[in-house]
Amino acid sequence: MKKILLIALILNCQFSIVNGQWESAQSDSLSLQEVVVTGTRSAVDVRHTPFTVTVVDRQTLTEQYQTSVLPTVMQQVPNLLVTSRGMMGYGVSTGAAGGINMRGISGGAGQLLVLIDGHPQYNGVYGHPIADSYQTLLAERVEVLRGPASVLYGSNAMGGVLNIVTRTSKADGVTGNATVGVGSYGTVETEAATQVRSGRFTATVAAQYGRTDNHRPHMGFEQYGGYVKVGYDLTDNWQLTADLDLTHFNASNPGTVTQPKLENDQWITRGAASLSLLNHFARTSGAFTVYDNFGRHKINDGYNANGGTPQTDYFRSRDAVAGISWYQTARFTESTRLTAGLDYQHIYGRAFYTDRVTGERVTTQRRLMQSAHAHENEIAGYAAVQQELASWLTADLGLRYDHHSTAGGEWVPQAGIVVRPMATGELKAVVSKGFRNPTTREMYMYGTANHDSLRAERLWSYELSWRQRLLDNRLTYGVNLFLLKGDNLVQTVAGRNINTGELRNTGIELDASWRITPCWSLTTNHSLLHMRNRVVAAPRYKGFLGTSYNGARWSAVGGLQYVRGLYTAVGADATTETFCLVNATVSYAICPAVRLWLRGENLLAQRYELNLGYPMPRATIMGGVNIRF
Repeated sequence: MKKILLIALILNCQFSIVNGQWESAQSDSLSLQEVVVTGTRSAVDVRHTPFTVTVVDRQTLTEQYQTSVLPTVMQQVPNLLVTSRGMMGYGVSTGAAGGINMRGISGGAGQLLVLIDGHPQYNGVYGHPIADSYQTLLAERVEVLRGPASVLYGSNAMGGVLNIVTRTSKADGVTGNATVGVGSYGTVETEAATQVRSGRFTATVAAQYGRTDNHRPHMGFEQYGGYVKVGYDLTDNWQLTADLDLTHFNASNPGTVTQPKLENDQWITRGAASLSLLNHFARTSGAFTVYDNFGRHKINDGYNANGGTPQTDYFRSRDAVAGISWYQTARFTESTRLTAGLDYQHIYGRAFYTDRVTGERVTTQRRLMQSAHAHENEIAGYAAVQQELASWLTADLGLRYDHHSTAGGEWVPQAGIVVRPMATGELKAVVSKGFRNPTTREMYMYGTANHDSLRAERLWSYELSWRQRLLDNRLTYGVNLFLLKGDNLVQTVAGRNINTGELRNTGIELDASWRITPCWSLTTNHSLLHMRNRVVAAPRYKGFLGTSYNGARWSAVGGLQYVRGLYTAVGADATTETFCLVNATVSYAICPAVRLWLRGENLLAQRYELNLGYPMPRATIMGGVNIRF
């Protein structure tokens, strides 16, 4: 690990010093069009990358006064659905919500990766993201890359990535805002944030608290957390940043309506910390980062409300995904961009039971079979090149080699082209491979454990897309066709985890946005999905139509979400849901610093479920005040 650290630091410094002879002023060319970082690690004009990336900016994330980024991102991204079961809170363990599914690839299975500033965020034991950790207060924007991104981000990015880019202050001074909201079922939402820049120093500090009874008995949820990010410009080209995000929540799962539970409670603490040294020159940029994503879980599995017996112990787990990441991107000529990087991860997971009364660890034979204490290491190197073959043609090639201490090695290639037949449109084609290494649970926990022969899951993606901008960039639309073919998926057969599953998903996606006037805008997206092997939380059709108005004092956001053929159960007892949701948010500025807001969800009072046996609330209302300074 020390050798990896030393090599990465040397490479980071040498690569930057060699390129430091170029001008230190950043080119303004990237500001002409939408810039993304998720598909390339560095800022790139979206017209020159073959990947399909949706950007949800901060204005969109905050105009509905949602404390989590996920409800808004689900509206804005076709073929993405997040399961839920109440007004607030997702929870973990059996009966939890917060599963993120994109194109029929499930984040609950660890096949879709959530990033914060490009660093992996998932449970080190079970491999899935923790939905309650992704708060709006820390996000400057969210970039969603549909399709495999394993060349740059490794395991778990086989179905795509959701990258939360954190906030930073751009101008000297102090700014801030605070929001308080109350509403149905005793729900309270509060958050406050301030940003500071003074010369070379920047800081962002934010805190959040929320609670709700939700719409069913024994379904309470409470959450509080904070976020701190500080940065210092060492020179005009070098910057040092550090951040810490902490979230704690208490959640209760009432069970299904047919099999209610009591005392099914969770106490979860999640954290993410990183320290980064960044460099930025005119023709090269990169970063060296040390990060740690960690969690502490205590869970009471509860008991059947109709004659069950209370549990005598708690399930506990501790996990961490700690890593070192180095990458550097250089533009050697106006037509050639090269990105190279090294990644190292130490994945730690431990699960055990303790007595509810004494707190002592339970060591019966039954419990020992359900315990795990494992450490895994993963090391990888990758390179990607983007070449302008002509003014109208760009080629993109990438290759990664990833070695897991138990699952072994995996080669991961990708190739794509972008054809620009006109200044306002691009035709893109990309072939890419994604993979997911087996989790600690699959290798070491329960009677199905298998650490001897499990290997990585694999997926190949083939995508063709067209995107065009019209009316002086006020109207933008895109169409995507994709085919996903997966094999080696981990499934339980005859009481043992083995690599045997397959998938074949095909689909089409359409999205469009139109800024009708400076005040009015319209957005819509639609997706169709066909799965040879059905999975839960993947609808056959999902559509969204939204409009927003931003005037001098009044602002309004409205949206209609239609979902058809959403699987809540598969197999012999397959169950689907079809529903239409209407949501709206209205706000009024009393003065430049104070704004009142009112949000209504499911205004048609639809009956529907996203998790089988967990009916969602009917029409709900939230209202509050936002103060800016």
